[in-house]
Amino acid sequence: MMRCRSWLFENGRKVSIGRFLSARLHRRIFMWFGATILLTAFAAIATVGAIDRVGNSGWRHEHARAQSFVGHQFQRVWGDPVARDALARVIAEDFDTDLELLDAKGRRLARYGQPCRAQALVAPVPGDGGSLGTVLLCPGRGRSGASLRLALPLLAVAAVLWAASGLISRRLARPLVDLAHVAHEIGAGKLSSRVRLDRHGHGHGEVGVVAEAVNDMAARIERQIADQRELLAAVSHELRTPLARIRLLTEMARGDGGPSAPVFDDLDREVMEIDALVGDLLASSRIDFAALTLTRLDPAEAAIRALERAGLDPTLLEVAEGTPPFEADATLLARALANLLENARAHAGGAERLRVRPGGPSRVVFEVEDRGPGFADGEETRIFEPFFRRERAQGGESGAERGSLGLGLALCKRVAEAHGGRAFAERREGGGARVGIELALRPPASAARLRDRPLRA
Repeated sequence: MMRCRSWLFENGRKVSIGRFLSARLHRRIFMWFGATILLTAFAAIATVGAIDRVGNSGWRHEHARAQSFVGHQFQRVWGDPVARDALARVIAEDFDTDLELLDAKGRRLARYGQPCRAQALVAPVPGDGGSLGTVLLCPGRGRSGASLRLALPLLAVAAVLWAASGLISRRLARPLVDLAHVAHEIGAGKLSSRVRLDRHGHGHGEVGVVAEAVNDMAARIERQIADQRELLAAVSHELRTPLARIRLLTEMARGDGGPSAPVFDDLDREVMEIDALVGDLLASSRIDFAALTLTRLDPAEAAIRALERAGLDPTLLEVAEGTPPFEADATLLARALANLLENARAHAGGAERLRVRPGGPSRVVFEVEDRGPGFADGEETRIFEPFFRRERAQGGESGAERGSLGLGLALCKRVAEAHGGRAFAERREGGGARVGIELALRPPASAARLRDRPLRA
């Protein structure tokens, strides 16, 4: 089987859809996680700054008090260089700060620690005639690197979170990658491929819904193709039998020197059998691939037309009082009723009665009664299988009569189900059988789903 794959072209390179989806989606999620982390960090910084600005009025007041305190402490010892230097040394060591003393003209008198790069506190030293000088207090080296030491762990945390987001994004993208892989396999003809709902969280959320839909789609396609193959094999087998008979009859006619009336009758019967089989196949395809064309029908008129087409006496019809009109596809209903009557003729000696009656709330029933051999145990449901063959003759039933039932009753079941109903078969008291269909007066919308269920051979 030729395998087909779907491709896309990215930057001039041919890549599979699965790889394309995986790479693009993974990268997008990863980048979005990174952007979210950065935006969160900026928002946190902005929030801290706003809070700091709100509390700045209190900080400014404390800053002014500190300036006044330092200025007045140095005012007391400013005229004594030894005492002044001793005070400056004590403050620099005890508060772990860099300190510079400037005279009234801004010249450096003394420095303790490193040169000031960022002034934290500028304290004028007041005097009687003006400022005696200035004291500069700056953060020490340890404090000046505090912001960097704080930033590094934050950057490390952000990097770890971003790396973790890569794993998370890969896990989020994996279910869609699996879905794409399964879709490729189904397109390549591997209809048994399924999405495993117990892996990577497939069974939860929207991805789980899509996975179940893909699995259901694959199962229905697989079932339909298998059914069509089985049906084709069975139809091929069934067509060989009448064709072989036609060939035999023509050889017999040729051997007798010319065709006779019985030979033509046999040929006509075989051709009619093939024609009926083809008609059933076409009706089945109508259910499989086309919408029902609903028409409001009178049950008595539909039954009379079926009897007339079968060449039967209309007096066989029995309509129960109060049987309401209903909606149905007239073509499919006519085929189903014809098959019920033909089944009674071919396998039960002919129909004894065609009864039409209400079947409960919003239902109508068409049933054919006969006085044939009835059913063996378990045959009541199996007769609706395509080409079901009865195992043994009953009540003198001939070999021809107990052969394959063809598609007739199987099609009756399909028509009934397409109209929101069912097909049934049961034994009659005193002998014989009752076979019929029960239809909804108005087929529900959900009945359209039965169109994707072909006949099983």
